[in-house]
Amino acid sequence: MARGGRYKMESFGTNMQILNRDIIKYIAVFAMLLNHIARIFLPTGSAPALALEFIGYFTTPTMCYFLVEGYRYTGSKKRYGQRLLFFAVISQIPFSLVFQFNNLNMIYTLLCCFLILVVREKVQDQFLQRVLSISLTLATMVADWALIAPVFTILFHDSGGEKRGLARGYIMGYAFYAFVMTQSYMVESGYAIQKAVLLGLLSGTGIIASAVVILLFYNGKRARRGRTFSKWFFYIFYPGHLLVLYLFKGYVAG
Repeated sequence: MARGGRYKMESFGTNMQILNRDIIKYIAVFAMLLNHIARIFLPTGSAPALALEFIGYFTTPTMCYFLVEGYRYTGSKKRYGQRLLFFAVISQIPFSLVFQFNNLNMIYTLLCCFLILVVREKVQDQFLQRVLSISLTLATMVADWALIAPVFTILFHDSGGEKRGLARGYIMGYAFYAFVMTQSYMVESGYAIQKAVLLGLLSGTGIIASAVVILLFYNGKRARRGRTFSKWFFYIFYPGHLLVLYLFKGYVAG
């Protein structure tokens, strides 16, 4: 692995690696925006809503991957964690306003994933490390992307940035997610098992897209310009777009 902010991975064809970290993150936040638009404004379970929701599932595994990468190369893990905590707190009100339930937001989930990485680095006792990692994973049960994001974070961390390990992580993460979603479609939506399985498999489309982008098109670099802007944009966009969607939802309803 290279130093200085790069995460050099074994190549599967370097001539295809044309996307830097910031471009991929912009794609991820756009996919998230489509997901949230579908959940707020489109009829639940309709084909357009499902399509946009599935596209939006590109975001979480992608951000978990960059969380692992960023943790390895951040200049200050303390400030990294503080940023996640700060934006988890300020994002909660717009998140609750938009989705009208008591779950915690996605940045809280990423904070738990960050703490799992801290535990895996700092805690030497293997039993205590497992207990704390499991506890932090379970702490996401009250938040968006419960369990799924910690699983992806651990799988990506265990890969060490090696592409075959990442590919295995994506496959295992996709299988786990498809299983969870199939159960959700059966229990919460009341779908027959055939439809639930089909939707469970299709719901992982965004995860597959994330795997393709990271494994084949990511060049391990950051953008040459606008790094500070991009860094803060990704934090501010989350509560900002939720607030805008909430206000627009009220405008349409009024």
